[in-house]
Amino acid sequence: MRRERRAWWIAAAALGAVLPLVPGLDSSFSRSLLSQMGIAAVFALSYNLLLGQTGLLSFGHAVYFGIGGYAAIHLLRAVNAGLPIPIPLVPLAGAAAGLAFGIVFGALTTRRAGTIFALISLGVGEMIHAATLMLPGFFGGEEGVTASRTRAPHWLGLDFSSQLQVYYVIAFWLLVAAAAIHYFLRTPVGRMCNAVRDNPERAEFIGYNPQRVRFVVFAVAAMFAGLAGGLHAINYEIVAAESVSAERSGVVLLMVYIGGVHHFIGAILGAIAITWLQVSLSDYTTAWLLYLGLFFMAIVLYVPGGLAGLVMLHAPFVRARAVGRVLRAYALALGPALAMSLGSVTLIEMAYRRSTQSEADPRMRLFWIAMDTSTPWPWIGSAVLIAAGYLAWRWVSPRVAEAWSAAAEAANAGAAHG
Repeated sequence: MRRERRAWWIAAAALGAVLPLVPGLDSSFSRSLLSQMGIAAVFALSYNLLLGQTGLLSFGHAVYFGIGGYAAIHLLRAVNAGLPIPIPLVPLAGAAAGLAFGIVFGALTTRRAGTIFALISLGVGEMIHAATLMLPGFFGGEEGVTASRTRAPHWLGLDFSSQLQVYYVIAFWLLVAAAAIHYFLRTPVGRMCNAVRDNPERAEFIGYNPQRVRFVVFAVAAMFAGLAGGLHAINYEIVAAESVSAERSGVVLLMVYIGGVHHFIGAILGAIAITWLQVSLSDYTTAWLLYLGLFFMAIVLYVPGGLAGLVMLHAPFVRARAVGRVLRAYALALGPALAMSLGSVTLIEMAYRRSTQSEADPRMRLFWIAMDTSTPWPWIGSAVLIAAGYLAWRWVSPRVAEAWSAAAEAANAGAAHG
């Protein structure tokens, strides 16, 4: 088991090393996107320690991300002034600041759990966000604080002027953070996280103080959030009030829920999905936030285990070699699902254009098709496409359910035989 786990970590390191060199991902934009995904993954992993493992719903986790970012950017300014510290070590200032403030605020906020903890974390977040304007000497006011990663000691000949070099720094710290969090969860305190989440009274009965466990986990999560903020600082070379905002706290919450709140890998999958939606989808449509909201609602309602949970549901089918039948059923359902999606997207884009850009030309191009939104035909066509897709889905859904049942029986039979 230990050898298999080591193989997974080696594979992850190898993947991170070759990913920005793969054709299609070797452009500056793709490497920048990968860097943002890496930062988001560290941040999401830290939040998953609170919510997924310990059951602490925080509305102010961006505080530690932002404070870590400010600490790192100020250290970077000192490096620009002549302090001989290599750029790859600058994010450690963010981790240290996150840990320090996690200890200070965690001593207060972890005295309670549940709704009270969530409300206190919200209050702390609003307090720090207000402080960014009240203390411009440290926070830089509305303009934020800037520094340059290229005006630093050239460690091993690297000047960090290219996005590729910055990516490798982020990938390294992501691997370190993921491994550290993984092995922290295997310590006695880490193993008690789930017990405190599920039944704090029983955890106290066997000799563990739930408040102390929550405090330790909170401080550790704040440290890794600060590390993510430090990576943010060297990637963007600026840290502003947005980094401690409630919006950033909400985004990391979406990442963890969409990825799978009870799965370690879920935080990484959610970070990848949300970052892609933020960076790439926003280039194609101004309604991307609406799609993000719909995507989140669909995950919560129909896939409560998140993307990682959806993958894990299919693992027994793969082991039983029964996944082929399920995939064929999915292929059959793809057409109706695609028809409903295309019809819905067309309606949303036309409605969004008419409501937010009423003065613009009613003619638009969507999916390489020119349409005039002032005529009824695009609206009727979209409605027909949705209706046809829905009727076809009603016809095919029993076959998908039948394939699922057959695969589950095969998986159960294989498990019983094994």
